[in-house]
Amino acid sequence: MIVNGQSYRPIWYDINEQTVKIIDQRALPHEFIVVPLTTVDDTIRAIKQMYVRGAPLIGVTAAYGVYLILTQKVGDINYLKQECERLKAARPTAVNLFWAVDTMLNTISNEPDPQKYLALALKKAGEIAEAEVDRCHKIGQHGAKLIENIAKNKNNEPVNVLTHCNAGWLACVEYGTATAPIYVAHDQGIDVHVWVDETRPLNQGARLTAWELGKHGVSHAVIPDNTGGHLMQHNMVDLVIVGTDRTTYTGDVANKIGTYLKALAAKDNNIPFYVALPSSTFDWHIRDGIGEIPIEERNPDEVRFVQGNFNNQTCHVMVPPAESPCVNYAFDVTPAHLITGLITEKGICDASEDSILAMFPEQKNEL
Repeated sequence: MIVNGQSYRPIWYDINEQTVKIIDQRALPHEFIVVPLTTVDDTIRAIKQMYVRGAPLIGVTAAYGVYLILTQKVGDINYLKQECERLKAARPTAVNLFWAVDTMLNTISNEPDPQKYLALALKKAGEIAEAEVDRCHKIGQHGAKLIENIAKNKNNEPVNVLTHCNAGWLACVEYGTATAPIYVAHDQGIDVHVWVDETRPLNQGARLTAWELGKHGVSHAVIPDNTGGHLMQHNMVDLVIVGTDRTTYTGDVANKIGTYLKALAAKDNNIPFYVALPSSTFDWHIRDGIGEIPIEERNPDEVRFVQGNFNNQTCHVMVPPAESPCVNYAFDVTPAHLITGLITEKGICDASEDSILAMFPEQKNEL
């Protein structure tokens, strides 16, 4: 993504300074702040406090976190394993976190020479990042065909896509998941317009998705979270595309809180509801998403306070009465029967066990 005339990713390894750097997404869109990560504690803090967020980016950040563990004690495999467990505990829902740490740990454990651990870890973290970029690019190519097919019947009117939260390049290193088809379609010259849910309580849609769509020149409008159903009833939404933090191999999808309600509204109005995800976001060990996926409950202050800009200063404003209790569930689960299809790097499949395993037959051994 081009920001202020310079190409950026939300995480990268700075060769000159020999350190990992991230964009602090808490400050966007009003401030653009780059933060270095030098220790695993920095990495855990960045994941917990949502400097970085989005399942693929959390995974890549965790991979670099394993590298940072080794910068402290390069040859101590027991220390590495212990710190990896701490890293995996940073957040409970996004499966990419656990997948990335385990992938890094397995790669390092298979190297007999401890002196090679550090270079190997840095190389593997970079490979994980590039693999996510490649998967998201392919998701965009497959998903853009859905938008293209709708455009053929729109009589030169824009294709209206509704999305929820931020599943863009900020969440996925490049392209995004839910936004990847939008970017590809836009770049192909298709007239596409995006309804951007604000996505309370942290407003990742209003703050992040709107910011990156604007940077790319994609037509969009920010809407309150509860507007989607009205738009669907009045034929103002052609397609819903969302991302996911964890998807079961049976097709249940955990995503930002409020996704389930959008799926219900889409079903009631016969609007296609797609979930875009790389294969790294599948959980090959869970069948029942509602019963088995852990739902993170975050700090109630994220509900109490709204972040914004006033007189060119970022500030936080309390909305409810100070004495009122608040509850902050970060995710909900959309059951497979409400989902039209899953857009993956291998193509589009049904949200069902048979269809998912037909697309990823190599995962049958994991079950």
